[in-house]
Amino acid sequence: MMPLSCLANHRVIVVVPTYNERDSLPQLVTNLLALPTDRLSVLVVDDNSPDGTGALADELSHSTAGRVQVLHRQGKEGLGRAYAAGMAEALAAGAEVVVQMDADGSHPVSAIDPMVTALAMNSAAVAVGSRYVEGGSIDELWPWHRRVLSAGANAYVRRVLDLPVHDATAGFKAWKAEALRVIDPGSVMSGGYSFQVEMAHRVTVAGLISVEVPIHFVERTEGTSKMSLGVQAESLLMPWRLRRSKWRPHFAREQLPARG
Repeated sequence: MMPLSCLANHRVIVVVPTYNERDSLPQLVTNLLALPTDRLSVLVVDDNSPDGTGALADELSHSTAGRVQVLHRQGKEGLGRAYAAGMAEALAAGAEVVVQMDADGSHPVSAIDPMVTALAMNSAAVAVGSRYVEGGSIDELWPWHRRVLSAGANAYVRRVLDLPVHDATAGFKAWKAEALRVIDPGSVMSGGYSFQVEMAHRVTVAGLISVEVPIHFVERTEGTSKMSLGVQAESLLMPWRLRRSKWRPHFAREQLPARG
């Protein structure tokens, strides 16, 4: 078993985008702040949720002595834009590791420690919480059509973009701060779920190391999925746009470990 000390040795900020996640957010925050470190904090990025999630996040900030911070945005601009804004805020706040995860409880908080540890032990740019490596799994309650869509999407984008990671659409990741500065989330084209694929593509283009940590992905117990037909269409077309993209990292390759 990996040691717990790697988590405590880093300033970690967990970026959690929210839109109508009032029912699930309190338990997630409780679980995150119960991790064995006082160097971890939570940044909620709320897109002006009609259900009052942003106001609830402000209350959590007050009750946790500031270990929860809130970035309020004017409206719903897409998951990718929310993550990019949150990552920029986390870097400005001095994060050494930035974790991205959903607010709906589908990503296991218990995996953050192994992910941060794997990030350090493998000299990697990003640790991916992966459903599709040995030891990874998906909740039996997840509908069959979502399973087919997820597995098919992974196979599709990996083939089109020649990505080495098994879970290319994963939304649960731990990033080294210097890797995010190289990848530059603020300049991504993707506004929705394909943000995850574009970030994975940029890691590959930059020649950086990804490591995958197996997780058990569970079905949300509160709220509803934000997956729409528009989001699915963007996800279908984005890999081909990325193949034509001229993006290249602005850094000396010696700055970060390269893939072998």
